[in-house]
Amino acid sequence: MTAATNVIDVQQFINQHKFSRTQFITLLLCFLIVAVDGFDTASIGFIAPAIREEWGVSPADLAPLFGAGMFGMMLGALGFGPLADRIGRKTTLMICVAFFGLASLASAWSPNLQVLLVLRFFTGLGLGGAMPNAVTLSSEYSPNKHRNVLVTTMFCGFTMGSALGGILAAYIVDHWGWRAVLLAGGVVPLLIWPLLAGLLPESARYLVSRGAPAQRISRILGRLAPQANLRDAIYAISDLAPQGSPIKQLFAPQLRRGTVILWLMFFMCMLIIYLLSSWLPTLIKDTGRSLQDASLVTAMFQVGGTFGAIALGRLMDRFNPTRVLALAYSVAAIFVALIGHSAASTPLLMLAVCIAGVCASGGQVGAIALAAGFYPTANRATGVAWAQGIGRIGSILGSMAGGWMLTMGWSLVGVFEAVAVPAAVAAICVLFMPRNPR
Repeated sequence: MTAATNVIDVQQFINQHKFSRTQFITLLLCFLIVAVDGFDTASIGFIAPAIREEWGVSPADLAPLFGAGMFGMMLGALGFGPLADRIGRKTTLMICVAFFGLASLASAWSPNLQVLLVLRFFTGLGLGGAMPNAVTLSSEYSPNKHRNVLVTTMFCGFTMGSALGGILAAYIVDHWGWRAVLLAGGVVPLLIWPLLAGLLPESARYLVSRGAPAQRISRILGRLAPQANLRDAIYAISDLAPQGSPIKQLFAPQLRRGTVILWLMFFMCMLIIYLLSSWLPTLIKDTGRSLQDASLVTAMFQVGGTFGAIALGRLMDRFNPTRVLALAYSVAAIFVALIGHSAASTPLLMLAVCIAGVCASGGQVGAIALAAGFYPTANRATGVAWAQGIGRIGSILGSMAGGWMLTMGWSLVGVFEAVAVPAAVAAICVLFMPRNPR
């Protein structure tokens, strides 16, 4: 190949070369970012009883605390996703990480519930923008044949952070109080930030789509494969090139049906996940178990989600991903309903919660990988972010619904049977997902 014809398709370049140290570091840093999100999501549920005791508030008063963070995450996803398609994935990630780190740090000094609500909203803004951009960047540095399993493995940071957050939060609250949990949630992302600045590459696919200089792209791809011939290279991406704003592109004819279905799936799944993450400790504690037992049982949901994400990612790479997800959501509906019927036996309760995590939380991670593979480079960050942003509406309702149901005196069985319904709806939705338009 002569210099004049040295045209390189970025995705083919990634597919053809060995998985590099730079790609591993990229996925690891993205893993750490979503792990902080998972820690934050789980820990707020575990510090809620301590806040309730210190400030003398009711479960209904606490419901807006969960909702404020979720509302911030929704707006953060809707706003920072299109921004990443304009200014870059790395730049947007660094803005978001600094934002939610500082907001969480400030939350530790909240004098009352009202101030804490405001700061939780700002924390959510940063978290909501960081997560879809971590997914997008991971997807754009993954080879096609392993994309689903790599993205789902990276996103296991969320479930592992949630599991660790539950266990650590219970310990930290017992020894140093609930404010120390928020302090930890602010310090860790600020420690990660310099690593993002120094080690994280910008997406090469994004740079090509924005017409960046070939020399800049060559420097990045040279880190992936130092032995490759990149002299006088011309770079290309084999993507759809829809016109208009990244948001308008979501409803291009070839993307419209997939966009609507993904939004429905994300809404249903995130309603389930955030209701369980926010209220499962309280619901289990109300059965007479200790906070430590409640945290252990709840952690099984996230442990199951971790294993489920990896397993489903592998299955999605080998088989029809929509059928894999439909089966997972169907099983999730069964075992979420069984949680309420297993309260008398701790081993059965842990088993039901774990399998629900495998299929519901793991299935949501699979849906994220599905979305990342569905959208073209020009609006991938927007597509993933808006799916998560719409899903956050479900998370807001889910995080607040527990308080409403407790206030209305719903039985444990009734609560979990109601929560099983969205999983069944998600199973039906995914069957209508169109094939990848590219």
